[in-house]
Amino acid sequence: MLEGPRRVGKSTIAEEFAKKYYRSYIKVDFSNMNSELEEVFRGIGDLDFFFLRLQAVTGVTLYVHDSVIIFDEIQLSPKTRQAIKRLVADGRYSYIETGSLLCIRKNVKDIVIPSEEHKIEVWPMDYEEFLWATGGNPDLLRKLSGGKEPLGDAVNRKLMRDFRLYMAVGGMPQAVEAYAGKKNFSEIDAIKRKIIDLYEEDFQKIDASGKVAQMFENIPSQLALNLHKYRIARATKKRKTAKDGERMADLLNSRTVLMCDNVTEPGVSLMQSRDLDAYKLYVADIGLFVTMMFGDASRVNEGIYKQLLSDNLKANLGYLYENVAAQMIAASGRKLLYHTWKDGSKHPCEVDFLLVSRKKVVPVEVKSSNVRNHASIDCFRDKYSKVVGQRYLFSQKDVGQEQDLLLRPLYLMPFILEQL
Repeated sequence: MLEGPRRVGKSTIAEEFAKKYYRSYIKVDFSNMNSELEEVFRGIGDLDFFFLRLQAVTGVTLYVHDSVIIFDEIQLSPKTRQAIKRLVADGRYSYIETGSLLCIRKNVKDIVIPSEEHKIEVWPMDYEEFLWATGGNPDLLRKLSGGKEPLGDAVNRKLMRDFRLYMAVGGMPQAVEAYAGKKNFSEIDAIKRKIIDLYEEDFQKIDASGKVAQMFENIPSQLALNLHKYRIARATKKRKTAKDGERMADLLNSRTVLMCDNVTEPGVSLMQSRDLDAYKLYVADIGLFVTMMFGDASRVNEGIYKQLLSDNLKANLGYLYENVAAQMIAASGRKLLYHTWKDGSKHPCEVDFLLVSRKKVVPVEVKSSNVRNHASIDCFRDKYSKVVGQRYLFSQKDVGQEQDLLLRPLYLMPFILEQL
C-alpha cells in the first residue's frame, strides 16, 4: 500500500516498479473505470473466473508468481480493498495498492481492513531526490556536512541559492519535471495551484462545511504569526467544536500536512510527554507552502520567485525556513516534536524541533538570517542540561560555532540528520 497525497507520484512509482521486477502487470485505476472492468470486479468472489475475465478485458497475460496487479486509487473501491485478504492468500500474483485520503471514515466504515497490507508512506521529493532529478550533487553536500570549517561566502551563497530553488519549486514531481524542462516560474506556480485546488476539492468532498479546507489554507498565516500552537478556531473563525477534532483527523489522513507535537517534559522518551492539545501544522511540500504563502501575487508575478531566490523578499521569513526544516526532518523518518515554556520572567520560549541521538535530546532552532539571537536554545540547554546533547542552529549562514552551539546552513540539514 503506497499512501500519500494526490500528485505525489504513487502511481508512477508503482508502474515503474512493476515494469522492472515483473514479467507483466495490470493497472486498474478505480478513478477511471469502464463498464467492462466494473463488471469484472463485481464478480471478484470466484477468483479463477475473475483472473480470466481481468486478462480478457485488459488484454494482458498474467503469469503465476511473475505478475503484479496494481489497484490505483484503491480507496474508491472499498470492497476490492477488503478482498486483498483472499487475493494474497490465493498466492498466484503480487499486489500494489495506491491511494489518497485512505483512512477517511466513509471509505472504510463498512469493510474489514486487511491485515496483509504493508503500508509505505510516499512523500514529496526531499532535497537529495530533487538534486538527483535536476543534476545536482548530493554526495558533495554529504561530505561537506561532516566539516567544521566555514565554506566561504561565495560557496555558501551559491549552495544556499540552490537550496532556495528547491524551496521555490518544491518536491511535487510535476513541478520538478516542469523546472527540469526549463519551464518558467509562472508555469511552475500554475502547476502547484492546480495541485492545491485538487486538495481543496478533496477536502470539500469529505467536509461540505469547508472547514477542513480553511484549516489547510490557514497554516502559513498561523506560522507567520509565530503562534506557539495551531488554533483551529482562528482558521475557521468559529468556536472550536467536537466535530473539529474529526476534521483535523481527516486533514492529517490526507497526508497533505505535517503535525509537530508539543513535548511537555523533554527527555529521551519524548513521545511519552506529548501534549495532544498543543501542536503545530506544516504543509507537507515546501513548494506548495510557498504558493499558499504568497496568495494570488505569484499567479501573475514571477518577481516573487526571483526575490526568493536572491533572498530579497521584504518579510521575516523564518516560518518559511521552519516549514522546509519540518519537511526534511519528516523525510528522515523522525517524528516532529517541539517544546515551549516560560522563563523566570514569564517570557514565552520555544525550541523549534527536538530530536534524539545517542540517548540525548538534540534541540534544533531554525532562523532565516539572525543567528546571533539564540536565547531560547541557550535557555533550553541550561534548563535541561542533564539530557541535552549537541545543539544546532540552522539558517542561511555559513558553517560556524558559538561555544557548544553548531551553526549550519540549511542545505546541510538532511545530511547531518543522517549522522544523528
